[in-house]
Amino acid sequence: MNMKGLVLAGGAGTRLRPLTHTGAKQLVPVANRPVLMYVMDNLADAGIREIGVIISPETGREIQAALGDGSQWRAKLTFIPQDRPGGLAHAVATARTFLDGSDFVMYLGDNLIGTMIAESVQRFRSETSFQASVMLKEVPNPAAFGVAEVDAEGHVTRLVEKPKAPKSNLALVGIYMFRPSIFEAISLIQPSGRGELEITDAISKLIELGGKVQFSRLTSWWLDTGKKDDLLIANHTVLDDWLKPAVMGRIDAESQIIGRVRLEEGARIERSSVRGPVIIGKGAVISDSRIGPFTAVGDEVERRALGPHARVLDPRRAAARRLAHRKARRRPPWRSSPRGAIVDGRRRLRGRAREGLKIRWPIRRSASWLRNPVSTGMTEAQRSSRARSETRASRSSTPGFIRRPT
Repeated sequence: MNMKGLVLAGGAGTRLRPLTHTGAKQLVPVANRPVLMYVMDNLADAGIREIGVIISPETGREIQAALGDGSQWRAKLTFIPQDRPGGLAHAVATARTFLDGSDFVMYLGDNLIGTMIAESVQRFRSETSFQASVMLKEVPNPAAFGVAEVDAEGHVTRLVEKPKAPKSNLALVGIYMFRPSIFEAISLIQPSGRGELEITDAISKLIELGGKVQFSRLTSWWLDTGKKDDLLIANHTVLDDWLKPAVMGRIDAESQIIGRVRLEEGARIERSSVRGPVIIGKGAVISDSRIGPFTAVGDEVERRALGPHARVLDPRRAAARRLAHRKARRRPPWRSSPRGAIVDGRRRLRGRAREGLKIRWPIRRSASWLRNPVSTGMTEAQRSSRARSETRASRSSTPGFIRRPT
């Protein structure tokens, strides 16, 4: 039976906001390609032709539109909805029908590594005595990751999720290989403190049941693009390691190109100097500019004077992200003061007065808007007293504060 692939492309991407307010974190571009495309490339290179993609209700349609039918990887894609973020082991359990008893590779959709996995996949296929295989990378801060403890024979003996006192510096990269026996292990574990079914717990349970787990040591770079800092490093690293120069656009006689530069179809460089590694997207126009190395310019961009280490997005994508960021940060004006509420109308005062909260309000010479007992809940005597206080405050130009009477 052929080995299948399982790509995890759900999640809300909260660590990448505001970049992910309007889209999936797996589709954030690195060197003008969504991270998820590099994942698909790696699976296809390993000979995986049946791939299931775990998607969330929030971003599932966007993931489907980006990947299409999988024909560009000569693969058949099956999209599997995960109704809630229940953990990696929950995602595996969700895909049980698709996997149908096959061995499979599970690949996190926001991971980038500097090597292909074909050799590790072939080794797992041939060594059938192992029930699982994990990819590990030495890291300087293992307490921030799931950590594997291994023996001299190349077996994983224990897995711990973010240990306080790690006994190893080998972190789980996010690429796993399993036999169908993993489902029995998943059925025997309980949700963690986060309320999720952890894949580390499932592999540990597999070891308890007598299953052997092998590992591959990753010697190249590994980047978790679910974090902002790693995303910037990823853009630099991919351009440095993988950029293939090509000129499919137009460069005028006054421009100078140095180093590896990829100019996509319809792009133009006019009276500019470009020093690679640089990628310039389809239809982009660079005029009167000096573009430094490690720069990615998105599709349909018109820019001047770009510096090094820049990432310029498709203007439609960038505009959508700015709008989403503004909406997320926008707060009603009556919540803008930590001391209370800035009141600019009767309706807002009425709501805050019902809550019995302190209200800061603009001084007005007329107190008629305070004299409605429905809006303030005051008695006649209290309203008269408040009107006199407002008049005195108005004369002295001193802001006042009111609280609903108890």
